[in-house]
Amino acid sequence: MALPRRGFIPRGPKREAEHRINRFITAHEVRVVGENIESTVMSLEKALALAAELEVDLVEISPNAAPPVCRLTDYNKFLYEKKKKEKEIKAKAQKTVLKEIRFTPNTDDHDLDFKKKHAIKFLEEGAKVKIYVQFKGRAIVFKDRGELLLLQFAKSLEDYGQLESLPNLEGKRMIAFLVPKKKK
Repeated sequence: MALPRRGFIPRGPKREAEHRINRFITAHEVRVVGENIESTVMSLEKALALAAELEVDLVEISPNAAPPVCRLTDYNKFLYEKKKKEKEIKAKAQKTVLKEIRFTPNTDDHDLDFKKKHAIKFLEEGAKVKIYVQFKGRAIVFKDRGELLLLQFAKSLEDYGQLESLPNLEGKRMIAFLVPKKKK
């Protein structure tokens, strides 16, 4: 078996271009659009001649249309603008933040008030709040006390958020989620 030559980096199969451009367009007729150009249907040869005249590329942007839509533009500029738009959309997408607040079945009223202030702050910031009661040892016997505690805590936060689902027991934890109320 022959060894690869020094400095050779094996690459996978060649990736196909995202869009067909210029001579790689297979349609006979195309709808041509672009800056300072009226949208018209013309033969591929005429469209390529127009692209050569304007010194730009003919880029197939909608291959499934009848006839396919092609834009007269610089291909690298087109790809750059497309990437830029996708990045903006991704940046605008809202990221969900999850904050946790933990209790025990014997959490005191003062501690509840303290944790309530934190929960209000989290909900006002738009974060989702996971509230749970941690049962240790034999405290699991007081499941009803834990559920009552979570429901009372959620009720005290009615103005800021609402329960996503009723509390449910997962192992030694009883969990509930609070989501912020929609702002008008």
